[in-house]
Amino acid sequence: MKRFGLLVLCALMTAGIVFVGCNKQGAGEADNSLQTILDKGQLILGLDDSFPPMGFRNEANEIVGYDVDLAKEVCARLGVELVLQPIDWNAKEQELNTGEIDCIWNGFTITEERKQALNFTPPYLKNAQVVVVKSGSPVQTLSDLAGKTAGTQTGSSSVDALEDAPEFTASLKSVVEYKDFLTALMDLDVEGIDAVVIDLVVANDNINRSGKAFRILGETLGEEEFGIGFRKNDKALANKVWETLLAMAEDGTVAEISTQWLGADISIIGK
Repeated sequence: MKRFGLLVLCALMTAGIVFVGCNKQGAGEADNSLQTILDKGQLILGLDDSFPPMGFRNEANEIVGYDVDLAKEVCARLGVELVLQPIDWNAKEQELNTGEIDCIWNGFTITEERKQALNFTPPYLKNAQVVVVKSGSPVQTLSDLAGKTAGTQTGSSSVDALEDAPEFTASLKSVVEYKDFLTALMDLDVEGIDAVVIDLVVANDNINRSGKAFRILGETLGEEEFGIGFRKNDKALANKVWETLLAMAEDGTVAEISTQWLGADISIIGK
């Protein structure tokens, strides 16, 4: 019995060593995220296709924009095809984690909450949450919006900005959430709402391109930065994309794309 017990103990110890060894191997498993993209020959980019100037459809129904052009050049340098995949912005993290897309790159604001679930590149562009009203509106400050209705986009960082400004939000009569900012701005134009809480870059672009009688209040609801979101463990892919963007900034490509879409080189890549 003692000999049998000793054999059993030895067997259990051996099994334990193998089990521990397997766990260590799993914990140190190689990150194949970059190689996977290179092998399949394409990068699937998830975006909201109604978010100018970052990514939107032009008159020919083609998806164009600042982020699109940056991504096209990155993919060209990696030797892979860029696939643009419009997604429900309110379910963007789910689309990424289920493997439907490889990254979220479309004016994606970096927040502490999102950083817990995703792997972000360093920021590439500064932004702010602002309030847009009609030019003839008597509203001059945030406090002037007390008792009035504001609109914004569902799932956007503008919703977060409102949550982070509880006193201002509580002063409003109501907040209406739309599927996208363009719809919210159209409702503002016909005076269905009194204001739109929106990204500064989107507001500037809409006012400049549409020629509509809108203006941006001087007070903001907070500054923020845009980054590219990847799955938490896809560090090799995220690092390679950022390394490529740094090279593009160095050779002037980023400045050209920024000037084309934003009117000036306001990128913060490598700065």
